[in-house]
Amino acid sequence: MSLNYALLVLSPPDSLINRRALEFCRELLNQSHRIERVFFHDAGAASGLGSTVYPQDERNPTDEWTAFANENQVELIVCIASALKRGVIDAAEAKRYQQQSATMHPAFEIGGLGLLVDAGANCDRLITFGG
Repeated sequence: MSLNYALLVLSPPDSLINRRALEFCRELLNQSHRIERVFFHDAGAASGLGSTVYPQDERNPTDEWTAFANENQVELIVCIASALKRGVIDAAEAKRYQQQSATMHPAFEIGGLGLLVDAGANCDRLITFGG
C-alpha cells in the first residue's frame, strides 16, 4: 500500500540527522510512496541557504536536497521565521528587509507554518527529523 508522507527537518544541513532525512526520502520513493513536502524549521532552515560553500571533499547538502527535489518534484519549504533568523531570504524578503540580494537557493521556497499543518493534515504520515 502506497502512503503519502510529509517530513519536518529540524537539524542543520551538515548533520547526520539531516542526511538521514534525505536518505529516508529516497527510500520512501524507492518503495513507491509519495512525499507531500519537506518542511525545514529551526536549524534545518539553513538547508536552503544557497550561499554556503562546502570544501570539495565534503558533501553539499543543499545541492543534494535540490537534486532530489528536482528529480522527484518534491516541494522544499523553509519556515519563514527560521529562515530570517539564519539569513535565508528569497528575493521578496530581500526587498522587504532592504537587503541587497536573496540568499536562498532557488529550489527552496519560503513558507509559513500553515504549510506544515496543511501537509500534516493531507498526508498519511508526518515524520520529524530533529536533534
